[in-house]
Amino acid sequence: MKHSTVIIILLISLFSTLLISSIHAHSSHNKAIMTINGFGKNEDGGGPSECDGKYHSDNKLVVALSTRWYNHGKRCSKFIKIHYKDRSVKAKVVDECDSSRGCKNNIVDASKAVWKALRVPKRQWGEAKVTWSDA
Repeated sequence: MKHSTVIIILLISLFSTLLISSIHAHSSHNKAIMTINGFGKNEDGGGPSECDGKYHSDNKLVVALSTRWYNHGKRCSKFIKIHYKDRSVKAKVVDECDSSRGCKNNIVDASKAVWKALRVPKRQWGEAKVTWSDA
C-alpha cells in the first residue's frame, strides 16, 4: 500500500471518529427538573444575570443552569434545547442556579416564556420533568 493511501485512510478514520463524537456530544439529553424563575429586576431571580450582568424580561426564552451544567460560565450566552413531552424549545443560558445556595444539581431554571413555549398548563407551573441538550 502506498504511503499516501495509508495517510488518506487514517485521515478518513480520524474525521469519522470526530464526527461521531461531535454528534454524540450534541445529542445527549440531560434529565432535569425545570423550575420557574423571574429574571427581571426585583423578581425572584435576585440580581442581574451572571453571564451579561443584565436583567431579562419574562417574555424572553432564557434559563439559569445548575452549577455543574453552567460549568464556570462555559455555557453563557449559548442555547440549549429543552424537551417537555412531545415539544421542545431553544433557550439562552444567561445565569447560574447556584448549587452552593440551595439550587439542586439537576435544575433548569426557566423564564415564563419557556413554560409558555412548551405549553405546560399553568396549573402545573413550578416544577416539571424535562430533558435538555446543547442546541
